[in-house]
Amino acid sequence: MASIGIFYGSSSGVTRSVAEQLETLFEEVELIDMEEDYDDADQMLEFDVLLLGSSTWGQGDPQRDWVDALYDIENEAPDFSGKKIALFGAGDQDTHGEEFVSALGKMHEVFGNLGAEFVGFWSTEGYKYEHSLAEKEGQFCGLAIDDVNQEDLTSQRVQTWATQLKSELSLA
Repeated sequence: MASIGIFYGSSSGVTRSVAEQLETLFEEVELIDMEEDYDDADQMLEFDVLLLGSSTWGQGDPQRDWVDALYDIENEAPDFSGKKIALFGAGDQDTHGEEFVSALGKMHEVFGNLGAEFVGFWSTEGYKYEHSLAEKEGQFCGLAIDDVNQEDLTSQRVQTWATQLKSELSLA
């Protein structure tokens, strides 16, 4: 069975909540809070599958606990070839629709440049936003959560995405 690391940064608790829900839906999972438990990229390389979560802040930036880690990862350029990565994140499509979940797009670029293979693309259907760096070929490059405006959809979206990932990763 594949080992799975869930790495997340959360300021308001939404991304943490999604990470914790995902932890209950997968086997052999380790939950890593980027603020408290993250050491370096070598820690990520210990896992076969990475679920990476971040909310979006400012001009589409990843949550603050990711900033130094992503800088170091870009500069050190570890080889993520053979790693499967699925992204998830929180945003507010009404108030911040000009950069809705754009942090996922930035993370996609960083890890993609280092050889990672991405799974878990998610439909943009049901969302209303102006722009998102996370949109790739008509889909989000990961699970988009809007717990501000669509809180009633969050739990089902997480469960549906976990089922999708299990199928894509042949874990079902």
